[in-house]
Amino acid sequence: MATPGLLPGEQIEDTQPDVIVLDLASERAADWLGAAVTSRPPPAILALADQPRSVRGAEWIREGGRAILPRHASTHEIVAAIEAIAAGLIVVHPDAGTLDESRGRRAPGASQSLTAREVEVLGMMAEGLGNKEIAARLGISVHTVKFHIASIFAKLGVESRTEAVTVGVRRGLVLI
Repeated sequence: MATPGLLPGEQIEDTQPDVIVLDLASERAADWLGAAVTSRPPPAILALADQPRSVRGAEWIREGGRAILPRHASTHEIVAAIEAIAAGLIVVHPDAGTLDESRGRRAPGASQSLTAREVEVLGMMAEGLGNKEIAARLGISVHTVKFHIASIFAKLGVESRTEAVTVGVRRGLVLI
């Protein structure tokens, strides 16, 4: 709840929230967003929008947002989204579309973007599949799977499969 007389940045600093629910139709939405992304640590941001499809999902995630829901979302959906983003996940309501546009583009903080095949391999890693299972599912050699995994590690700046999946989930490359 906003405190009268305090600027958004002061309120965030005073309360240090884990999550901020932001009504994008609010006349101060831009102030709150700017204050949230510059605070340390930045809180996760859940956006409520009249037309969630108008919010560009991949761009919203790059700007620090973690969830997009329609303003008419149920209390249950909002609470579930808050819990999910507080745990580091990304939430996109079906009315908001998908984050597919982020594939093939530069992921936030990554030095290079993942290819479509690398995103596919990362998704299978998230499912817990081993290299042989990934190779069989894709119809490629185990050596090629290892090559893709090494490339994923390098591009995401990680050193393990678990870390790669975690970073992939946080960046919206993998939806679980």
